[in-house]
Amino acid sequence: MKKRPFAYYMINGITLYRIAAAPVMMVLLLYGPPTWFKWLVGLSFFTDLIDGVLARMFRVNSALGARLDSIGDDLTVLITTAGLFMKRPELFTEQLAWFLPLLLLFLIQTGFALYRYGRISSFHTRLAKLAALAQGLFILSFYFFEAVNYPLFYAAVSITLLELIEEIVLVYWFKEWATDVKGLIWVWKKQR
Repeated sequence: MKKRPFAYYMINGITLYRIAAAPVMMVLLLYGPPTWFKWLVGLSFFTDLIDGVLARMFRVNSALGARLDSIGDDLTVLITTAGLFMKRPELFTEQLAWFLPLLLLFLIQTGFALYRYGRISSFHTRLAKLAALAQGLFILSFYFFEAVNYPLFYAAVSITLLELIEEIVLVYWFKEWATDVKGLIWVWKKQR
């Protein structure tokens, strides 16, 4: 058995935090002090930001880490979006034309990946990282300033829509599950 460095376990532990924090965040969202919830949201987005950077820095990228990261990302976005809906339900009715395509593309992408690979995709493209950053900035601005920043909202939704389309195409393109794919443009250039 190959011995893993301490960094491998530390980085996967940081990623696991987001998965373990998800039920706590849900309970805080429903019953706890809003301040605790928003700080856990901030910590979750911070750990999402640093786990990938640390994995590349220490060269301990792994398929397990990529899967855990995708699960943690999805749970964090799901819970923070549920909180957004609970606090500002009118935003969803006002912006239904943006939310429905997002939901539809997310379901298509996730369903297609589950069908094709038996698990969710973990490409971690540059566009996915940009979408996560835009989503994080919007969600953090909402929880910390308690107002909807519409330019951030539209930027996050637009980038996420493009990212979901890219992921659908990549699921079609890759017959086998893959991780750390830079993006569709790089895959296309490599094929030429």
